[in-house]
Amino acid sequence: MFDTYEQAIDWIHARLRLGIKPGLSRMEWMLERLNHPERRIKTIHIGGTNGKGSTVTFLRSILQAAGYRVGTFTSPYFEQFNERISINGQPINDQELIELTNVIKPLADELDQTELGGPTEFEVITAMSLYYFAKMSPVDVVIYEVGLGGRFDSTNVIHPLLSIITSIGLDHTAILGDTYEEIAFEKAGIIKNGVSIITGVKQPEALDVIRKKAIEGKSPQYQLGDEFSTNARESLERGEQFSFSSMFGQIQKLETSMIGSHQVDNAACAVMASQVLANYYSFMIEEEHIREGLTQAYWPGRLEILSENPLVLIDGAHNEEGINALAHEIKSRYADKKINILFAALKDKKLDKMIATLEETADQLVFTSFDFPRAASGKELMNAGTDRGNKEIANQYRPFLQDKIKNLKRDEILIVTGSLYFLSEAKPVIKHFLNNK
Repeated sequence: MFDTYEQAIDWIHARLRLGIKPGLSRMEWMLERLNHPERRIKTIHIGGTNGKGSTVTFLRSILQAAGYRVGTFTSPYFEQFNERISINGQPINDQELIELTNVIKPLADELDQTELGGPTEFEVITAMSLYYFAKMSPVDVVIYEVGLGGRFDSTNVIHPLLSIITSIGLDHTAILGDTYEEIAFEKAGIIKNGVSIITGVKQPEALDVIRKKAIEGKSPQYQLGDEFSTNARESLERGEQFSFSSMFGQIQKLETSMIGSHQVDNAACAVMASQVLANYYSFMIEEEHIREGLTQAYWPGRLEILSENPLVLIDGAHNEEGINALAHEIKSRYADKKINILFAALKDKKLDKMIATLEETADQLVFTSFDFPRAASGKELMNAGTDRGNKEIANQYRPFLQDKIKNLKRDEILIVTGSLYFLSEAKPVIKHFLNNK
């Protein structure tokens, strides 16, 4: 048994050696041994390629404004592992994490000896979260973010009040398939019979897959652009403004404090979810809670401005769709600035199209690497690009950041982007250099 936080975390991370093992059999085995905690909690399930974390945050913030105690299960963490299991945005404390690990470890040890094989890191954490919210710290509702895909994701043992699929993009193609239809099929695996599905997906071929699955299961479907929509969109200095309409009514001039036109889609999915909860599940959510929730919502590393002078921004754009959204915002917001971009990514991503878009967007593009098993080297990133653009490699990103932040001119912006794992490591470094500029 574990006595310290470090021991518990080391044991959890050691499960990473088992990689990703799709399938629910190990989860079902553990949950049976835990007396089915997943049946004791009300849940909302959120999947999709991009926008999951932001949509979780918008919906949590709305529910919190309405006075509910809201659990969240998200990944990856940004500054501290405990963030993955949170209540009202506050991560569980170290002692609770030790207790949870001591509950789950004996089950993992037992599973290691069976033909099912040992549970992965993500399966262990998912089981911990279900036990926590059901037994240790009960909440009114828990929002579960899918880890990977949907159909075989370890979170797919829940039977939620409603499900949301935010978007479909070509990410994790080695596991999920390399067409929009194949990926949509995996994501649509979270749709349960008779359970409402809300989606912001745009590609017609992906939507067809989701719609078919919803019809088969008699699941009411709410599609952005059909059953609910946004208009009067306007970019604000530190967020977005839009109006929302659905069969439940219209809400004028909603504001988010998260930047990016794609965040309007995520916010709209969260607003629609809150209306379904209010109208079909007796949640006491009023317009004022929606307004307050959207303005209060904060999710790190999503077009996050760390400093106005010098202008420094970070964004966890780690796939083609994410990079396209970032490029769109840069062009519309910072057309008058010289664009400096520092980029790091994982080597299992489709790098060529991401880098081609960055080459078009940046005046200076710098590739770097970071301390992570699957991180691409600066040279690998450089080789994945074309001959265009002003590009260089920074083998160590810290000295580059220190020098750049110190010498950044008024007509320039520094954008640090790529893997969320990289951003979580780089953000404290950037803040340190900004404070000591």
